[in-house]
Amino acid sequence: MNNSKAPQIRTERRDAAENRQRILNAAIKLFEQNGVEKVSMNQIAIEAQVGSGTLYRRYRNKGELCLDLIKENVDQLFDDIENYLEHNYSNPPSRRLKGILSLFIRFRERKAQLLTGVEDLSSTNSLRSGMQSPLFNELHQLLVELFDEMNTTEQTNFNSVFRADMLLMALKRDSYSFQRDVRGYAPEIILEQLCALFFGIK
Repeated sequence: MNNSKAPQIRTERRDAAENRQRILNAAIKLFEQNGVEKVSMNQIAIEAQVGSGTLYRRYRNKGELCLDLIKENVDQLFDDIENYLEHNYSNPPSRRLKGILSLFIRFRERKAQLLTGVEDLSSTNSLRSGMQSPLFNELHQLLVELFDEMNTTEQTNFNSVFRADMLLMALKRDSYSFQRDVRGYAPEIILEQLCALFFGIK
């Protein structure tokens, strides 16, 4: 009896993988044509020729879909951060923070469209859900650890969680795009100003 079920299971897994690839291909096509913000989940399902139920079983919202699309890039970002921290462990925490910010800003510039979707993790675009995406959760943890280290080495008593929250808010789409596109600051200037404001280095 087990042998008779095995082919069906393999077929279901193959179908699921094929559906996932169709969904991702459709999303990339529509995002490139229209921009992430203007594409709905329903449009993606129609383009991919899958039912809405199939789409929502795999991705609860467009943010999760965007995160899947840039998963390899996100993994590479955190690999780069890990390598950077390993090679610069003897530097002061403020310098290591600047290095992490530099890597993230470079990533933000390259993947701006998809990051827009990742940051918009719920249909209500709530602040809570955007700040609790996997990408920002992991960044937040790194920042808190380095801010805690700064408190120890510099004998300060800043709230590390609050500082990390405020820094990440400055790096999110609305704030970052305003400084980049309205104020006209280059990414390098934004990095310098954030470092000066949050940990007193240039």
